[in-house]
Amino acid sequence: MHQNVVVLDNGGGLIKAGLGGERDPSAIIPNCVYRPLSSKKWVHPSPTEPMDLTSAAVRRPIDRGYLINPDLQREIWANLFSSLLRVNPAQSSLLLTEPLFTLPSIQRATDELVFEDFNFSSFYVAHSPSLAHLYEASQRTFKAQCSLVVDCGFSFTHAVPVFQNFPINYAAKRIDLGGKALTNYLKELVSYRSVNVMDETFLIDDVKEKLCFVSLDVARDLQIAKKQGKDNAFRCTYVLPDGVTHTKGFVKNPEEAQRYLALGDGDTLEEVQEKMDVDQMEVTNKLEDRKKIDLTKNEFDLTNERFLVPEMIFHPADLGMNQAGLAECIVRAVSSCHPHLQPVLYENIILTGGSTLFPRLSDRLEKELRPLVPDDYQVNITPQQDPILGVWRGGSLLASSPDFEAMRVTKADYEELGSARCRRRFC
Repeated sequence: MHQNVVVLDNGGGLIKAGLGGERDPSAIIPNCVYRPLSSKKWVHPSPTEPMDLTSAAVRRPIDRGYLINPDLQREIWANLFSSLLRVNPAQSSLLLTEPLFTLPSIQRATDELVFEDFNFSSFYVAHSPSLAHLYEASQRTFKAQCSLVVDCGFSFTHAVPVFQNFPINYAAKRIDLGGKALTNYLKELVSYRSVNVMDETFLIDDVKEKLCFVSLDVARDLQIAKKQGKDNAFRCTYVLPDGVTHTKGFVKNPEEAQRYLALGDGDTLEEVQEKMDVDQMEVTNKLEDRKKIDLTKNEFDLTNERFLVPEMIFHPADLGMNQAGLAECIVRAVSSCHPHLQPVLYENIILTGGSTLFPRLSDRLEKELRPLVPDDYQVNITPQQDPILGVWRGGSLLASSPDFEAMRVTKADYEELGSARCRRRFC
C-alpha cells in the first residue's frame, strides 16, 4: 500500500507542510500560538482568517533553532495535521527537517512526538542544507555534485558544505543570528527614535520585510540618510494600524520606498544627487506636498534603519555578538574542506531561508567575499527562487523518490531499537 508522506519543514518562524510529490506545501503557518490583546485564549494561527495581531503575546516551541517545548509543538502539529492537512498520522510517513547539531535529548523528544504521540508509521529526519541542495540540483541550471548552502532563517544562519546530498558536518559553521534578532533590533531602533513598538512583533516583521534592504556602500548611504527632505533617498513612512479603518500596517507611498533601487554600487554622493534629481521629480513633489509627520496618525519615518538592520548579517559584532559576519563564516566553512573541493564550493553557493530575501543581499555578499577568496577562484552565488519554500520542495522531491522507502525508520524499528540507534540511519 502506497502511503502518504507528510513533508514538514519545521522552522522556528514558519512551518511549511504538505504531501510528498507536490510542488508547493498545502499549509504555511507561523510556528507559534498567540494571544490577541482582546482575548484571554491562546489561538493557533490560521492561513485563511486574518487576526488582529496588534500587541499580541506569542509563545514559540522553538528557541535559537532547537525544540524547547515539545508540549506546545504537539499542540501546533495536532492542529496542523487534523485541521489543515487532514491526514491520519497512523497511516502516513513523516519527513521532518531538523537543524544540524541537535542535542540527543531533543532528538529523543522529537522521536517520542512522532511515534508515541502521533503514531506515525515511519519517519525520516533530513537536514535543511541537503534538501536545499537537492532541490537546486533538480533544476536544469544547477548541475554541481557539491555546493555550499547558506541557510539564513528565523533563528540562526548556517554555512554548510553539501557533498552528494550529504552535509559535511565538521565544516558547518553557524552564526546565532536570524530574522528574529533582526526584527528585535528594528523594534529597538524604532522605539528609541519614534514610537514604542516593543510589543509589536508581527507588525515590525512586516516593516522589515517590506522596507529593509542591504546597502552596497554603507558609508555613502549613511551620508544620504542624514540629508533632509527630498535629498534623502531612503526616507519613507509606515502607517500603524488604527484598529478601525485598517487592522494591518502599510507603507505610505510605496514608490517613494523604492527610490533606493536607483542607486548603483560605486555611485558617489554627487552622482546619487543627480540621479535623485532627474529620476524622482514626481516623488519629490509628493514629498514636498506632505506635511511634517503627524503623530496623531500613528505613523513613523524610517531612514538609515532600513539598511542598518540587515547590515547585522555582515557585522554581528555591532549587536554585541562575538561572532564572524556572513562572508567570514562562509570562508571558514569552505576552508575546513579538502582543498580540491574549495573552488567548487565557492562556485556553487546557494542562498536559502527567509532572511536571504533582503534586496541586494547576494550582490553585497559577493562584494564582501571577493577580497577573501583566492583570485583564481570564481565566486558564484545562487539565491533560491523562493528561499522560504526551497527546503520544503527538496523534501517533497526526496519523499517521492524511489529510494525514500529504504531510508525511513519504522515504528517497529523504533520500538525494538530505541531512539539513539534509529538515529544512526540519518547521519
